[in-house]
Amino acid sequence: MTTIPIQRALLSVSDKTGIVDLATALAGNGVELVSTGGTAKALREAGLTVKDISDLTGFPEMMDGRVKTLHPKVHGGLLAVRDDEAHAASMQEHDIGAIDLVVVNLYPFQQTVAKGADRDEIVENIDIGGPSMVRSAAKNHAYVAIVTDPADYPLVASGETTLANRKRLAAKAFALTAEYDAAIASWFAFADQGMTFPDTLPLTLKRAGPELRYGENPHQTASFYAATGLAARGIGQARQVQGKALSYNNYNDADAALELIAEFRDAGPSCVIVKHANPCGVATAATLAEAYEAAFACDTVSAFGGIIAVNRALDRATAEAITGIFTEVVVAPDADEEAIALFAAKKNLRLLLTGELPDPARAGLVAKSIAGGWLVQSRDAGRVLPADLKVVTERQPTEQELADCLFAWTVAKHVKSNAIVYAKDGSTAGVGAGQMNRLESARIAAWKAKDAADKAGWSTPRTIGSAVASDAFFPFADGLLAAVEAGATAVIQPGGSIRDADVIAAANEAGLAMVFTGMRHFRH
Repeated sequence: MTTIPIQRALLSVSDKTGIVDLATALAGNGVELVSTGGTAKALREAGLTVKDISDLTGFPEMMDGRVKTLHPKVHGGLLAVRDDEAHAASMQEHDIGAIDLVVVNLYPFQQTVAKGADRDEIVENIDIGGPSMVRSAAKNHAYVAIVTDPADYPLVASGETTLANRKRLAAKAFALTAEYDAAIASWFAFADQGMTFPDTLPLTLKRAGPELRYGENPHQTASFYAATGLAARGIGQARQVQGKALSYNNYNDADAALELIAEFRDAGPSCVIVKHANPCGVATAATLAEAYEAAFACDTVSAFGGIIAVNRALDRATAEAITGIFTEVVVAPDADEEAIALFAAKKNLRLLLTGELPDPARAGLVAKSIAGGWLVQSRDAGRVLPADLKVVTERQPTEQELADCLFAWTVAKHVKSNAIVYAKDGSTAGVGAGQMNRLESARIAAWKAKDAADKAGWSTPRTIGSAVASDAFFPFADGLLAAVEAGATAVIQPGGSIRDADVIAAANEAGLAMVFTGMRHFRH
């Protein structure tokens, strides 16, 4: 039979949401209730008849509650194969009664870590008996139902369970213990032992919402899985105010925009426009609206259908400017009511409110799947300050050139390699991304700057008098000379090439100021 009546239920929960209602329904259907500690107390206070776990096992709860359900009369009642004669004989010989339903949720380990508890309290909140019961019941799901989520209480409240539901509940239970054990293993590895790359990297993700319409391309399937850590914050945790569901590419591009705008979270009003995970315009200005206009002017073609991120609460003036063209997603820490109302008329535009922007210097790991495994590395949290720069040319950069160098360098960190970024007066002038050689990136960025000037009716492109950033060293002087031809007067690059002397000589001959960072920002 696939449908099995529940004759005895074991209830032991930390989160008591809905447990009294469930127990009342079960008791009303003739189910015997067995419980532990605080759960038993809560049920008795509600007027229910409850048998203590010690009545079932013949042993008292001991060692501050550490030992109460770890007993053959509990696990025998859960694991026994009911139609196996040998199992049935063992149950009869040792007076083990069957348990048909287990309702358990686990000690709040993750929440205890998140609140900053000391080591002893954290270790004390590692549940042992709970996961053991969960796994025993889930393994024997042919006969036993395991419920670990109050949302699933209606599936068992009737006093009977179906095989289909028991299978579903078992799958959910094993996922819970996997997530729980991964959280514990992660805490021991990273927080307690200070490891960066443990021998085993626990990784659990939780699907957030329905499957996406498709992946990068229509023939691919996709879904979004959110990080399960309580401190996780990003696009996956943003509040979507309006618009249709995000696509795979929307998530990817919005994340790129958020990571870049986070670099400017302590700067003046700033705006980032991203297309296909590359910034096509970035600017800082006196107001958000002005920052948007300056970023948009860098590449008005690529901005169509792009992703916009800002580092301030979105206001009406900026919202009006943004709605001038089709935009897929806008990401902001917050938005005022006028901006939200204005966006409401654009049904296909998604507005994501993130709250506080993430710390660009935060620690963490990033992973990329390859055939047969994963590549895992620390986040590129490297930042360069003026004091870190080494001037390598005869001419020192001016104060404005230095500011433009650092601005361009910050943007280049988020551009696919090979990356070249021209910047002037707090705005990108041209962006060259993803080319197989640095010379072509320099030329493309300059061409885009010239095209932007033609479209805007400017007399000269913004590369004239600009600073240029290269995400890695110039292996030859040709890329630098292309920047000179575009009108750049200052250069920021990592240095470290065997031909640095040739590149420095070319910069001196052209009258450039050049600084080395000693750090590169490849982004593949």
